[in-house]
Amino acid sequence: MEPSAAPLDTTPDPAIVQPPGASPPVPPREQQQEQLRIGESGQFSEGLEDRGLLESSTRLKPHEAQSYRKKALWVSWVSIIVTLALAVAAFTVSVMRYSASSFGFAFDATLDVLSSAIVLWRYSNAAAVHSAHREYIACVILGVIFLLSSICIVIKAIHDLAKKVLPEVDDFLYSVSVLSGILCTVLAVIKFMLGKVLTSRALITDGFNSLVGGIMGFSILLSAEVFKHNSSVWYLDGSIGVLIGLTIFAYGIKLLIDMIPRVRQTRHYEMFE
Repeated sequence: MEPSAAPLDTTPDPAIVQPPGASPPVPPREQQQEQLRIGESGQFSEGLEDRGLLESSTRLKPHEAQSYRKKALWVSWVSIIVTLALAVAAFTVSVMRYSASSFGFAFDATLDVLSSAIVLWRYSNAAAVHSAHREYIACVILGVIFLLSSICIVIKAIHDLAKKVLPEVDDFLYSVSVLSGILCTVLAVIKFMLGKVLTSRALITDGFNSLVGGIMGFSILLSAEVFKHNSSVWYLDGSIGVLIGLTIFAYGIKLLIDMIPRVRQTRHYEMFE
């Protein structure tokens, strides 16, 4: 018996039916429109930067932009007060307990104070909430501060590793570590959210710095607990300090590479100042 023939309504394979040399099938209209929208969006963002504006100028209404600007100012003030107190406490722990991670966190907390102060300057002018030039200047200053701070953190950590400085553990160190880890992480999340809404690289960078502070706070606790149970792992504290310092250094370099050309590109648009 002969095999049954294939159903006539079966959809043919385009790769088999299409003759050689024929033009490829045209993508659906919806796909073409989506690609067109993506291309126009990219060109529109570049056009905004060319006019000295951030993308937030098209996303937010004037009253919404001012509301988020005030929130950014409030968060920056809270961040300055909290991280300044944590910096003093961490420096005290570093001196008393010879902790490289504590010193690294204290330096990062000081950096967080400076970066939040720069964000305050960035949003101090209500008319400059969408100013790309002001935004990029703030990012360049942050990049320079990141580089200087990272060098100090790495030098301190390497010094402690070379001298084989052993950290000490007590309740004060534990309290500072937990408190700094929680507070800095919460501040980082809030800054990331505001930075995304305002399309602010400066706010996001400030949030990254707070996140690093939170990680360093927990790393102090981790290295102290490990050393408490295994004294042969004395180098964990200094190693974490070196790693954090190099991370901040790399971020600072990336920030300067991205932002210096943009500062030059928007230097003629200072009417918002």
